[in-house]
Amino acid sequence: MSDDTTHKSAGGLLSDALGNISGLVRSEVDLARAEISENLTQAGVAIGLIAGAAIIALVSLNVLAAALVAALTELGLDGGWAALIVGVLLAGIAFALITKGINDLKLSSLAPTRTVKNVKRDAAAVKEAYDDK
Repeated sequence: MSDDTTHKSAGGLLSDALGNISGLVRSEVDLARAEISENLTQAGVAIGLIAGAAIIALVSLNVLAAALVAALTELGLDGGWAALIVGVLLAGIAFALITKGINDLKLSSLAPTRTVKNVKRDAAAVKEAYDDK
């Protein structure tokens, strides 16, 4: 320790500690903001993917479904049964896409995990530093 820190009063030490803690909290809040912003950007991309998939699905599935129903009808299947088979198949694909999109948007993936880890580490360091004194 330097001469300066050995002769500081209790008030000066407390002031320094509060200043350090304040700076630490400010840094963690900034990190949390940055991390949440990054996570929200990822969520926006996931929503865009879901919307894009829905638009493409609507356009292409009309044509493909009609073609598949026509093909099944040509093979000798009644038109109603052919349409039902195609509809169930497409519903299964849509369910898989929606499930994937919803799983990508879970709140746990949006939480600022790095910030939480840093705050716990910082709290432990501060506690250790003041327990030693």
